[in-house]
Amino acid sequence: MSPLQPGSTIGILGGGQLGRMLAISAAQLGFDVHIFTDEPDSPASRVAAKTVIGSYSDHAALADFARHVNIVTTEFENVPAETAEALIAAGARVAPTPNVLAIAQDRFDEKSYFLSAGIATPPFKAIGSQDDLDAAIAEIGAPAILKTRRLGYDGRGQIRIKTAADAIGAYEKLGAPGILEGFCAFEREVSIIAARGANGAIAFYDLNENEHAGGILSRTTLPANVIESTVIAAQAAARRVLEAFDYVGVLTIEFFVMPDGALIANEMAPRVHNSGHWTIEGALTSQFEQHIRAVVGWPLGPTTRIAAIEMLNLIGEDANDWPQLAADPTARLHLYGKREVRAGRKMGHVTKLRSS
Repeated sequence: MSPLQPGSTIGILGGGQLGRMLAISAAQLGFDVHIFTDEPDSPASRVAAKTVIGSYSDHAALADFARHVNIVTTEFENVPAETAEALIAAGARVAPTPNVLAIAQDRFDEKSYFLSAGIATPPFKAIGSQDDLDAAIAEIGAPAILKTRRLGYDGRGQIRIKTAADAIGAYEKLGAPGILEGFCAFEREVSIIAARGANGAIAFYDLNENEHAGGILSRTTLPANVIESTVIAAQAAARRVLEAFDYVGVLTIEFFVMPDGALIANEMAPRVHNSGHWTIEGALTSQFEQHIRAVVGWPLGPTTRIAAIEMLNLIGEDANDWPQLAADPTARLHLYGKREVRAGRKMGHVTKLRSS
């Protein structure tokens, strides 16, 4: 593809905080952004040139959206793959493509893909009934975790199975087709954020070390406390996925790190990622600018990290600490413009850069 000129229009599916930060980065490069979302008064809409509020299944609205933009991308992976297909049918260029969206939206398909690509995963089984769950527990054992196949995120749609007795009635409680994943006795969680340009060039950010609370990312630190072979393996896995899908844009894979440094893939996100928010201040090119560069056909930017990093998510009431954070000269505060503080809701983040 020919690189898009400044002044072109980028369409973004989704109006959340990732779309907001993408729109800000696009504006800095001279692009206009149109948001398509089913959410009125979304965080992204308030920093974009235009917002279209509609259903992701409304093909007429999508076709009209396609006529007014030069490229379409997504800010979250649960935009239906059919939405991307409808935009392509209407003549739009879309990145990432529907096939990678479809795989990332289904945990069983995602884990199956990892195995086919030679990327290790926890043991897993598809669960469509209580009988399936009972059989899977007998094979995989407990502890394990039962997850919905689709739509669960930030700890939602998950049931921890500590003993076989916990599986009794768990499928009915889950309320949807699921996947049972065996427990991994891991030492830490990490994520690799990578980008692939329209010309096939690939760039990696330093490996993120992540801590979760209540199923939600709470803290990311860099450099990650891992051996070099772990970094190399994470980059190799990401490269395999990027090239297999002819992917354009930023993609993230989350891993468990085992005691010997080996990696077990947890999930992938075909988008910019919460664990990469530190790149706004901490890298020469943020993940948001990098994604925009990739999808518009520009060269990828340098990913060099400039300091040691601590990034903290502001969840729910944490955001009310903004006066103290704003007064902290070591903190770089980002609030997402969400109107209502709710428990478990990502309201912002703060990044601290340290010399060591």
